Amino acid sequence: MATHGWTGDVLLTAIVLLGSSVQWLTGMGFALVAVPALVLLLGPAEGVVLANCAAGAISVVGLVGGWRRVRLAAMVPLCVAAACTVPVGAWLTRQLPEPVLLLVMGGLVTVAVVLVMRGARVSALRGTKGAVAAGAAGGFMNSAAGVGGPPVSLYALNAGWTVREFVPNAQFYGVVVNAFSVTANGVPRLGGGQWGVVIGAMGVGAVVGRGLAERIPERRARLLVLLLALTGGVTAMGKGLWGL
Repeated sequence: MATHGWTGDVLLTAIVLLGSSVQWLTGMGFALVAVPALVLLLGPAEGVVLANCAAGAISVVGLVGGWRRVRLAAMVPLCVAAACTVPVGAWLTRQLPEPVLLLVMGGLVTVAVVLVMRGARVSALRGTKGAVAAGAAGGFMNSAAGVGGPPVSLYALNAGWTVREFVPNAQFYGVVVNAFSVTANGVPRLGGGQWGVVIGAMGVGAVVGRGLAERIPERRARLLVLLLALTGGVTAMGKGLWGL
């Protein structure tokens, strides 16, 4: 499944650059946009762990300027719950055949995007119990499919957080849950040149995303991110079904 050579490097660059750009443009979306494509390019296991590493690194950089706005009291139950379910997701990825993994990952991304697009109001996602439920779902999804943000987005929506409140807390959660996921899944087996491609694409994506943020309305940008993610999720599901 993995693609090698210069074609693979070009595709890898494009995927990481696009994911990084939308992350800096909207404060979310690297994993949603990049994971389905990385999974198709590198295979499920390598695609997920690369997304975990890249999304975690972006969250660290993004958190530098906003860590004072992190709501630690709200984040503790989210992060503790995620720590409990990350190993389950990591174990699952080692047990399932690749076509089934693609189907599961594509399905998780697709369902998560649809729920976020609909702005689902769920009473179970309110208060401390809601934080535990969202954190547990996010931890499992992050280590199994590389996409742990949507449950936290839904929790923030049901808690009535503004975008300004959500972004630093989402970045804090991203740092923690991706650190857990990398610990559970390991790091991707990339060559030195591929690591250089990934780091360079992340840097360029940050510049592009910040530049576009001044020109594209936030609502339109978020819709674009979700549509790209939905396309990727459906494609991964189709690839998995084809391989069964």
